[in-house]
Amino acid sequence: MSADTNNAPDSAAQAAKAILARLYTPILTELKQVEEMYRTELSSDDPYIANLLEYIEDYSGKKLRPALLLLAGKACGTVGRDHIILGVVAEMLHTATLVHDDILDDALLRRKRASINALAGNEVSVLLGDHIFSHAFEISLECTTPVGAREFSRAMARTCFGEIMQVHNRNNFELSEAKYFEIIEGKTAELYATSAMLGAHYSGADEKTCRAFYDYGMNLGRAFQIMDDLLDLLGEESLVGKTLGSDVEKGKPTLPLIHHLTHVNEAGRAQALKAAAEGKRAELMELLHQTGSFKYAAARANAFVSAAKKGLDVLPGGDMRDLLYEVAEFVLSREL
Repeated sequence: MSADTNNAPDSAAQAAKAILARLYTPILTELKQVEEMYRTELSSDDPYIANLLEYIEDYSGKKLRPALLLLAGKACGTVGRDHIILGVVAEMLHTATLVHDDILDDALLRRKRASINALAGNEVSVLLGDHIFSHAFEISLECTTPVGAREFSRAMARTCFGEIMQVHNRNNFELSEAKYFEIIEGKTAELYATSAMLGAHYSGADEKTCRAFYDYGMNLGRAFQIMDDLLDLLGEESLVGKTLGSDVEKGKPTLPLIHHLTHVNEAGRAQALKAAAEGKRAELMELLHQTGSFKYAAARANAFVSAAKKGLDVLPGGDMRDLLYEVAEFVLSREL
C-alpha cells in the first residue's frame, strides 16, 4: 500500500473539517458554547459512568444538528441562550440514538474506534443511551418557553417509531420506496428538521419561515440517509470510520437495493437476495451497478438537496442563505 493510500483517510477527514470550519464561521462563538455545555452535561461524578460518557463525547463528530439550529437562528435574527441550550439537547439526543443504533446493528466501530457496546456490552449501552435521553429532556426545560422541549419530545417519538418500523421490516424485501421514506423521515430526518425549525422559532421567525426551515432540515435528513445507504455498500471502512455492510447483513432494504429489486425479474431478485443474505458485498455491488441503482439513489439525494435549497426562498438573498445552500451541498460530499 502506498503512502498516499495510507494518508487518504486523514486527508478526507481534514478536508471535511476544513469545509465545516468555513461553513460554521458565523456561529463559531455560539457553537463553542454548545460544545462546552455539551461536555459539562455529558459527565458524571461516578468514575465508571464518567469514563463511559467521556468515551462517547465525540460520537457525533460534525455537530450538524446543533449547527443547523444555530445557523437557522442566525439567518432569522439573534442567537441567544435558548439556542445554546437546544443545540446541546440536539447533540445529546443524536448521541443517544447512535449509542442505541450500534446495539441494533451489532456495530463494532464508531468514528474509527471500538463502539461503546463493543467495549461495555449491550446492557450498559442501552442504559447509557437512556440516561443521555433523559438528561437531554431535563436540560430542555431550562429554555424560556416549553416549545423546544415539546418539539424535541415529538421528534424523538417519531424517531423511535422510524427505528421500530425499520426493525419490523428487516428482511422485508417487498418494502416499497414510499414506506422506505416514511421510515427514514422518522429515524434520521426528523431531528434535522426539528433542529432547524427550532433555531428559526427562537429567533422570532414567523410560522411560514419556521415551516420552511423544518422542510429544509427534512430534505437534508433524507439526503443524508440515502448517502449513508450508499456508503454502507460503496464506502471504505478506513475512510468512513464505522462498520460497513451492516445494512445488508441485517436485512435492511435500503434505497439502492429497493430500486434494484423492482427492476429485475424473479431470477434476478433471487440472485441479489442470496448475495445480500450471504454478506457478499462485492457481488451485490456489481448487481446494483448493472441496474443503475447507485446512480438512482444518488440522483434522489441530489433532488432532496435541491429541494432544501429551493425552500429557503423565504429568506432574503445574502450571505446566510448562500451559506445554508452550501451546508445542504455538504451532505452530498460524504466520502464514498
